[in-house]
Amino acid sequence: MPECWDGRSQDWGLSGVSSAVSPLQEHDIETPYGLLHVVIRGSPKGNRPAILTYHDVGLNHKLCFNTFFNFEDMQEITKHFVVCHVDAPGQQVGASQFPQGYQFPSMEQLAAMLPSVVQHFGFKYVIGIGVGAGAYVLAKFALIFPDLVEGLVLINIDPNGKGWIDWAATKLSSLTSTLPDTVLSHLFRQEELVSNTELVQSYRQQIGNVVNQANLQLFWNMYNSRRDLDINRPGTVPNAKTLRCPVMLVVGDNAPAEEGVVECNSKLDPTTTTFLKMADSGGLPQVTQPGKLTEAFKYFLQGMGYMPSASMTRLARSRTSSLTSASSVDGSRPQACTHSESSEGLGQVNHTMEVSC
Repeated sequence: MPECWDGRSQDWGLSGVSSAVSPLQEHDIETPYGLLHVVIRGSPKGNRPAILTYHDVGLNHKLCFNTFFNFEDMQEITKHFVVCHVDAPGQQVGASQFPQGYQFPSMEQLAAMLPSVVQHFGFKYVIGIGVGAGAYVLAKFALIFPDLVEGLVLINIDPNGKGWIDWAATKLSSLTSTLPDTVLSHLFRQEELVSNTELVQSYRQQIGNVVNQANLQLFWNMYNSRRDLDINRPGTVPNAKTLRCPVMLVVGDNAPAEEGVVECNSKLDPTTTTFLKMADSGGLPQVTQPGKLTEAFKYFLQGMGYMPSASMTRLARSRTSSLTSASSVDGSRPQACTHSESSEGLGQVNHTMEVSC
């Protein structure tokens, strides 16, 4: 178990929301590609963006984000923003099984469903937090609809499509393993699976019992049929496409997604990208290290001009930290303003970094 695991938090997904956080409102939103189950926490705060989350395959918003958003320090952030949790089609708790022959939306179509959510609630733009498959969906969303996205936190993103060898390996794994075990190998690093930690056991049980298995199989198949994200660092190829908003990439040390996240980092604009590699966090840093991720997220928001007075206890004291903010803006979209860790004097810095925390 990670050395900085917070023993106070054993909520790995489905336990009730604590009384300290805002009540939840559930909605089913009609989109061009079917209904989306959406959960809203809090209410819009002026012209500030909404925080919009998208979970990984095998999970739903509860299994993926409850630990993170119920973490005590996270309440300092969520009191300033409305939170919008999106469940991929058919992945929410209690979802009905899709009928025989149902065509699950492609990864591009999943991204194209999100403007309907933004418009339904009247959000001007969002700050996205996505994990794994959800990170891919949000990155695609930002590429197609850049004016709707102010910033992205992409955890365990793999920007590459599956090649034939990868596809064959996945197919073979599905023939020799149960679906929950196949998904677990995507979520957790090998050491975690071999040691069969309490966390792994909990997720094995919940993936098998909480998420509709037929619906999950459709999402799993579609994720493994994804195309390359088709992004390139500006200046490396003619007419390069990349994410225009500030991005924080997050991955656990030796996590299954580490190689993909490193490659994604190489394809993004280094002046607007932060790369956070978290030690002792395993495959799900938002679950095992919610405190450190919360601190990094606060710092990321400050870099976009929000919450300048938010308390910093961990990363602010780290010599590896280098992104903060000089102002808070509630009206028009803020422009990132950066300075060094000493907070004395403004100056341009390269935001791309590796933080082992």
